[in-house]
Amino acid sequence: MSGQSITDRIAAAQHSMTGSAISKAVCKATTHEVSGPKKKHLDYLIYCTNEMNVNVPQLADTLFERTTNSSWVVVFKALITTHHIMMYGNERFIQYLASRNTLFNLNNFLDKGALQGYDMSTFIRRYSRYLNEKALSYRLVAVDFTKMKRGIDGVMRTMNTEKLIKTLPIIQNQLDALLDFQANPNELTNGVINAAFMLLFKDSIRLFAAYNEGVINLLEKYFDMKKNQCKDALDIYKKFLYRMTKLSEFLKVAEQVGIDQGDIPDLTQAPSSLLEALEQHLASLEGKKTKELSADNRANTLSNAVSSLSNTGMSFSFSSSRMDEKEKQQALEEEQARLQALKVGYNLSHYFLMPNLNSDLFDLHPAFVPAVQSTPISTASSAWGGYDALGDLLKPTVTVHTQAPVMAPHTGSKLLASDLDSSLANLVGNLQFGGTPGKKSYMQWTQPGEKKLTGGTNWQSKTMSSTTAWSPAPAPMAFPMTTPQVPVYGMVSIMGGVPVMTQQPMLYNQPVLRPTNPFTPIPGAQMQFM
Repeated sequence: MSGQSITDRIAAAQHSMTGSAISKAVCKATTHEVSGPKKKHLDYLIYCTNEMNVNVPQLADTLFERTTNSSWVVVFKALITTHHIMMYGNERFIQYLASRNTLFNLNNFLDKGALQGYDMSTFIRRYSRYLNEKALSYRLVAVDFTKMKRGIDGVMRTMNTEKLIKTLPIIQNQLDALLDFQANPNELTNGVINAAFMLLFKDSIRLFAAYNEGVINLLEKYFDMKKNQCKDALDIYKKFLYRMTKLSEFLKVAEQVGIDQGDIPDLTQAPSSLLEALEQHLASLEGKKTKELSADNRANTLSNAVSSLSNTGMSFSFSSSRMDEKEKQQALEEEQARLQALKVGYNLSHYFLMPNLNSDLFDLHPAFVPAVQSTPISTASSAWGGYDALGDLLKPTVTVHTQAPVMAPHTGSKLLASDLDSSLANLVGNLQFGGTPGKKSYMQWTQPGEKKLTGGTNWQSKTMSSTTAWSPAPAPMAFPMTTPQVPVYGMVSIMGGVPVMTQQPMLYNQPVLRPTNPFTPIPGAQMQFM
């Protein structure tokens, strides 16, 4: 199984529709993909724990809900996500977990449907017990042992005897639950269990460092304790030696799986003579006859043991500090990478979105905006309106024709009036179709030999003062007024000795009066094809 399943995508889409970003992030971090939770989802959940308006119980309940899934991958990744937030998130997350009566109830979990289901189910049960014990430890002492202050003036080194005897067994139980994970190198075969093992390794270093400092404080106060306290302290020390052996085995596994050698601390065993001295002192307090060491020998033995344990503590503290520094450095590098990516994205968006102030478009003046022409424009390039006052490109201008298209000058041709309807009416009136001869209206024409350019914005038609009077045409046979003869395209009709060039057909429909018999010749007119 690899990649996100359809179920994961549907669940993420549902959370997106409901607007629950936390639930979506949890769903994304606990997919069916056999790899550790993605860092971007974990970082977002950690960020949410630091926001005061985020419902931390809802976040925890969502993680608990994911552990009820039947797939070992989803359950394991839910536990890893919970552990990661407990380590790096706000403290109120672990406070809420500690306040719950029950956490993870996975003692009987078993995935029978997957290839690695049986093996991984065992580690899921062990891992859940450790997380439960970690939350229980916080409930008992109200502190996370992996985050407490360490050193000579640390919490465990300055703790009083009674509280120390009560606290060390709690650390022992948590460390026992961690070491019970018992993963061999050949069992760390996928990214999910490797992510869990890495978190356990970090916890083991920090937890044992606190444990070691508590034991050092216990040994320094041992010979001044009461009998009952000495008995409990001796039992704690014996368990400490046993857990030190188990921890060394755990660290060997960590070394074999590829963890940096510098991150693995050195364990230095205390001298065995110290245990004999502690037992003899307890026996003397109980009234048994034993060979008691002198005060000088006892002091030397105790000093050597404390020195050995102090070296171990320093090694663990150094490893823990080194891991912390590496995590901080990694976080800084990732933050710098994000800032660099944002800068690059800002520069690109600035380049594409911001206007170029040096562009020639900003030098355009509103005077370049042309006025709307009322006459036809001869060139095709001038049909575009150019730029407006803001520098935007205008749409093509549509010229409004207030006059009929101007025909080419033709000798002896009769110019028409403003439009076709009035031209036909004038033509019928002049030729006196179907009625009595009326008063001849004289028209004025421009002399053929005098040509002037037309066009322009302020051009107006001008008529010459000299006119040419034409003799009236003979009256032809009358046609009905409703059906005047209309010339055909490409045909010159000579009526009354006046040749008339027929107008070219327009793109719009013309109101034409059709004759009843277009094939009947017109008396007094000669038809000539061009």
